[in-house]
Amino acid sequence: MKVVRVFSEGDARYGLADEATVTLISDEPFAQWEPEGAIGLKGAQLLTPVVPTKIVCVGINYRSHAEEMGHEIPAEPVIFLKPPTTINVPGGDIHLSEGIGRVDYEAELAAVIGRRTHNATPEQARANILGFTCANDVTARDIQRIDGQWTRAKSYDGFCPLGPWIETDVDPADLLVECYVNGERKQSARTSDMIFDVDTLVSFVSGVMTLVPGDVVLTGTPGGIGPLETGDTVEVRIQGVGSLVNRVV
Repeated sequence: MKVVRVFSEGDARYGLADEATVTLISDEPFAQWEPEGAIGLKGAQLLTPVVPTKIVCVGINYRSHAEEMGHEIPAEPVIFLKPPTTINVPGGDIHLSEGIGRVDYEAELAAVIGRRTHNATPEQARANILGFTCANDVTARDIQRIDGQWTRAKSYDGFCPLGPWIETDVDPADLLVECYVNGERKQSARTSDMIFDVDTLVSFVSGVMTLVPGDVVLTGTPGGIGPLETGDTVEVRIQGVGSLVNRVV
């Protein structure tokens, strides 16, 4: 099942998508809902598939990325936050602000929380995940180096494209994660290469902070990160999930 948010008749609506149709639903997908009509998927204005209260990100979760950044393999997950104002829609523009220097793409699998999750075991964490979507953890790399930590570099408006939908019927254990810039493949790895798997990550995060329905956990990026330039088209492709495309302006 693909959960989407669309702009329909002047309002943001949740729906369930198939190859051609979006069935609109009466409430959020985390609640009790009823079907309320349908619209065509082609030409529908897709919004971010969820509105999170927080975006929890995991750094250095692929060995290839640890190596290219010169980091040791962490003994436990390294987490940080992106504010909700970083959320960017499928097809939206990534704005490069003046004076921040190099800005990088980072393709990531994102887990969307479906139920309140606190101090969960990995098994409980899996049961509380609604599904998965594509994310781009856009990063102002020069700012990251200057600051020595990640908050400012990760937090510019629009620096977290998310979408195009939440795929609820996919096993995250061994999916191909890729990033393309102007059609050229830049990143390629499988989620089986993660240092900490998805269930372990969500469990770990839930021991630090309570996750609520709609929250998003980004699971780290593989090696191959690189800069974006004005005019670029960047695409995150994840096997069994979908394709997220954004333009850089």
